[in-house]
Amino acid sequence: MVTKTEMPNPLHTELDLYSADDLIDVLIEDQRNALKAVWDSREKLAEAVRQALPRMRDGGRLIYVGAGTSGRLGLMDSVELYPTFSWPKHRAIALMAGGSRAIGESIEGAEDDERQGASDILSVKAAANDVVLAIAASGRTPYVLGALRAARRAGALTIGLANNPDASVVTEAHIGIVLDTGPEVISGSTRLKAGTAQKIALNSFSSALMVGLNKVYGNLMVDLRPTSAKLIHRSVNLTTHATGASDELARRTLESCGFQVKVAIVALKRGIGVTEAESQLAAVDGSVRRAIAK
Repeated sequence: MVTKTEMPNPLHTELDLYSADDLIDVLIEDQRNALKAVWDSREKLAEAVRQALPRMRDGGRLIYVGAGTSGRLGLMDSVELYPTFSWPKHRAIALMAGGSRAIGESIEGAEDDERQGASDILSVKAAANDVVLAIAASGRTPYVLGALRAARRAGALTIGLANNPDASVVTEAHIGIVLDTGPEVISGSTRLKAGTAQKIALNSFSSALMVGLNKVYGNLMVDLRPTSAKLIHRSVNLTTHATGASDELARRTLESCGFQVKVAIVALKRGIGVTEAESQLAAVDGSVRRAIAK
């Protein structure tokens, strides 16, 4: 059966005759369908966040599973959670068909190995508090389905993302999210708008999840991990913006608490020491807003 993502696009049957200007126009315009597809799935994405939150609060992990472009997008989302939200690295795992080699090259046949998908899930000991995101444009990739089925047997919450309606990844997951992007401008090249839709959906899911886990104050990313000079500078800016303190005072307070922006904000807003600020945050599950209001 030919899926929608693999069908030739009837609007651009002579794509190879287009000028460079027309090619760029068409390729960009078609990306609008990616945003629409994610928008249409927003209720399912919100439900996924609601069901994932209590599992994350109980110590669960996010486990991303995919092959090819889908696997790399899952990997990207997983690795960005640590510097952005201080999400522990061991609680954001990316499994890819073909293993780490597949990050930079195509591993022939890896995506067709359903047993390996199941084995990889078993190797990370997926359990009831874990959330497994199974990502496949076609929705029928054997590696991803093997992982999804093994995750369900292990009791993990499974979230399936696919770009084709009624695909197995969607129908077999606890929460199936259809990102119906239709045929690609270049037939079957799901690195185009199908991939864009997956990226938006994953960004939206993980960002909303982190907000729910008190990683954001207002709209400020106050639980970032300053792993570079740029992020140290950003930490100072976030602290001054949230508290009105001078750059000098903000930096001095940040230095005294290992550049924990949340701690510095509470200390400065409450006029207390950083040790007391840490205790206040711990008592309210890391919520800056609640710690300030105490």
